[in-house]
Amino acid sequence: MRQSNITNDTTSIPESGSCGTRGRETRLHAIRGCIFGGAVGDALGYPVEFMREAEVFSEYGSQGITAYELDPKTGTALISDDTQMTLFTANGLLVGDTRGAMRGIQGLPRGYVARAYLDWLMTQESSLREVNRHERYTEEGGCSWLLDVPELYARRAPGNTCLSALRQLSKGGPVDDYVAARCNNSKGCGGIMRVAPIAVNYRMEIEQLDMEGAQLAAITHGHSLGYMPAAVLVHILNRIVFPPEGGEMTLKEIILEARDTAQAIFAGDPHLPALSAIIDRAVTLAESGQGTDLDNIHRLGEGWVAEETLGISLYCALKYQDDFSAALIASVNHRGDSDSTGAVTGNIVGALVGYQAIEDKWKQDLELSDLILEVADDLCRGCPRSEYSSYRDPDWEAKYIEMHRPEREARGEEI
Repeated sequence: MRQSNITNDTTSIPESGSCGTRGRETRLHAIRGCIFGGAVGDALGYPVEFMREAEVFSEYGSQGITAYELDPKTGTALISDDTQMTLFTANGLLVGDTRGAMRGIQGLPRGYVARAYLDWLMTQESSLREVNRHERYTEEGGCSWLLDVPELYARRAPGNTCLSALRQLSKGGPVDDYVAARCNNSKGCGGIMRVAPIAVNYRMEIEQLDMEGAQLAAITHGHSLGYMPAAVLVHILNRIVFPPEGGEMTLKEIILEARDTAQAIFAGDPHLPALSAIIDRAVTLAESGQGTDLDNIHRLGEGWVAEETLGISLYCALKYQDDFSAALIASVNHRGDSDSTGAVTGNIVGALVGYQAIEDKWKQDLELSDLILEVADDLCRGCPRSEYSSYRDPDWEAKYIEMHRPEREARGEEI
C-alpha cells in the first residue's frame, strides 16, 4: 500500500463523530435517514437502471416501480455499487478519524477514502477468500473492515470509470490534490452518488467541507462537472443535518446557498454556468406545479452525468420534501441512471425527514440493512477513544484499528 496516500498528516481535521459526547444525539435520525435513505433509493432504482421507459411502465404499471423488487436468491432488495461505495467512503473516513483520535494527528479525509476505494476495487476483482489470505493494512489485505462482508463482493454494475480510475490509482504514486491531478475527463455520476458520509461526519467551515467533497469525487472523476456537483450535494446534506447558527434554513435556501458557494469556490471554471443553470432549472420546475414528474425530469436529463443526477434529485427532493416515498418513486421512474438518482434523492429527503419517518416498507427486505444502519450510527457516534483515554470499545477497535468485522456471532450477539 502507498502509505503516503493515507498519512499526509495534518492538524486541520475538524470535529467529527461522537453523536453522544458532542451534542449530536438529536441528529442521529437525520444521519440514519441520509445514509439509509440513499440505500433505499439505490435498491428501488437498481432493477430499472438500464430499462427503457416503455419497459418500466409495461413491467410495473402506470406508476412505474413503487416497491422493492426482491431478488429470488436472497429474498432481499439488492443494493448496487452506489451503496457499496458509500459504505467504503464511511469506512475510510472513520479509519482516519480513529487515527486522529488515537494519535492526535491524521491526514486529510481524501487520503483515507482513496485507500478505502482501493479496498472496494478488490471486492470487484477478487474474492473474500483471496483477500483474507493476507493481513489487513497491507496492499494485499486492505484496511477496511467491510472486506469481511461477503455480500459486498457482488458486482452490481460497477461504473467503468470508477474501476479504471482506481486501477490507475493503485499503480501510481501518491496524490495530494485529486481535483488538480485530473485522473480523467469523466463527469459521470459515480462521484456524486457516494459522498454523503462526509457531509454527515464533519462540522467545519462549509467551503472547506464542500471542497473535500469535491476531492472525494475527483478520485475517480476528473471533469469539473464530475466533482463540482458532489461539492453542492455535500453542502446541502451538511446544512440539513447541522443547521447553521441562527435557525434552520428551508431546503430551497440551502440549495441556493450551495450553488452560490460552489460559484465562489470554483470561480473561473468554464463549466460553472452549466451547473448553476441545472440547479436553477430544478428549483423552477419543482415550484412551477406544471408538467408531470417524468416530463420535468426529461428537461433535466437522464442522470448518467453528475450534474443531471444532482438536478433530478433536487427536483424530486424539493417537490416531495415531506414525502420520502413520493420523492423516491419519482426519482427512479425514468429512462436514465435510476439507482443513482434514487440514491441521491434518498440521501437528501432521508436527511430531511429522518429515519423514523421513513415508511416501514422500505426498512424491510433491504439487503444489508443492519450493516447500513451500523455504519450510519458509527458516523454519528464517532471514535469513542482517544490517546489519553483508557476507555475500551472492542467493536470499534476491531473495525477501525484492527480492520476486521467484530466477531459478535461468537459472543452470541446480534450483528
